Amino acid sequence: MKTKAYLSLVVLLFLTVTIFGQTPTKWRGPLGNGIYPDKGLLKVWPAEGPQVLWTYDGLGQGFSAPVFTKNNIFVSGMSVDTGFMYKLTLDGKLVWRKNYGTEYKKQWPGTRSCPVVVGDKLYIFSGTGQLCCMSSVDGKMIWKKECLSEFDGRQIQWAVTDNLVVNVDTIYCAPGGIKNNIMALNRNTGATIWNCEALGDKSAYCTPLLIDLPKCKLLVTMMEKNIIGIDRKTGKMLWNYGWTNQWAVHPNTPIYYNKELFCFSGYGQGSVKFALSDDGKITPEWTTKFLDSQMGGAVLVDGFLYGSGQANPAWQCIDWKTGEQKYASKDVANGNIIYADGMLYCYSQKGDLALVKADPTGFKISSQIKVTQGTEYHWAHLVINNGVLYLRHGNTLIAYKIK
Repeated sequence: MKTKAYLSLVVLLFLTVTIFGQTPTKWRGPLGNGIYPDKGLLKVWPAEGPQVLWTYDGLGQGFSAPVFTKNNIFVSGMSVDTGFMYKLTLDGKLVWRKNYGTEYKKQWPGTRSCPVVVGDKLYIFSGTGQLCCMSSVDGKMIWKKECLSEFDGRQIQWAVTDNLVVNVDTIYCAPGGIKNNIMALNRNTGATIWNCEALGDKSAYCTPLLIDLPKCKLLVTMMEKNIIGIDRKTGKMLWNYGWTNQWAVHPNTPIYYNKELFCFSGYGQGSVKFALSDDGKITPEWTTKFLDSQMGGAVLVDGFLYGSGQANPAWQCIDWKTGEQKYASKDVANGNIIYADGMLYCYSQKGDLALVKADPTGFKISSQIKVTQGTEYHWAHLVINNGVLYLRHGNTLIAYKIK
């Protein structure tokens, strides 16, 4: 009996380590929705702001956020016109820096997409359309696809920006071609699993959302002129919903909760919420022009959406059920948002970092500081990992102790 119990324990530990090591990192938290599970975080910061544990200067140009494995940080940056992947320790020491290809150096130059790390492999989608698979151990290139030339993809005005999404052994991307509009590839070899022609729209900076329903495994993304729903098993487009704005910019990953789907875009477009059926079909429930986030995302907390607009640049709270605006505040400039332990973390495009209570009755600022370290634009999304808040400002990554 003792031998069987011991063997069972060994098998359980092995499976736990294996599953943990193969869990893909995601942009905007463990579930890709801007919600972080950390508890016991500060509700008020010292007057000078939370303690800076360390900074790393030398990332080059870029707007991409870091991602985390158990022992390391991975983040991309550009030097001249070359994209580099950085592997750091959790205390900000460089492990290695590896070239992965040409990056975008025209208008607003710098890296856009975050890496995705799964076990011993790392994936990055460059601004010039290179889909790269690298070793997360030593940074060596394993395979690469030139999506603009190999998959009839098309470059967009401000360059490829969507983050890759991995599920088990499949990686999803949107080259935006006439034939290869949205694709699923084998993440180990780069071989095509399926290609969906969809409606032939160009891509629109959107990171796809994967939803598992009782009768369908769904992929949802926003392309140039449409929100698209695809059956992940077959690659067949199930539906589209017309969705346009002035610049064909739709970078916010949709939000899913309890068979309901929320999609939102800036430049005056606003938001739409759908009900989802078990087989993945949509029924529109409400629309609003209020929450028209340009690229800052939103979070859903206890039945309320929080985020900032673009044509309507206030920080807002929207009732998830009805679409009613509960408040709007311009106390802080608009920007990106995440949530953890009862608090909203709002990082404005003007460099303000605010800690705000998640409360539908008002935008209640608990603490606020100005981010002065770093370079260029305040566009990278915030990340929380093990009680530390990470903020990337251009050339610099800052680690704040918030626990």
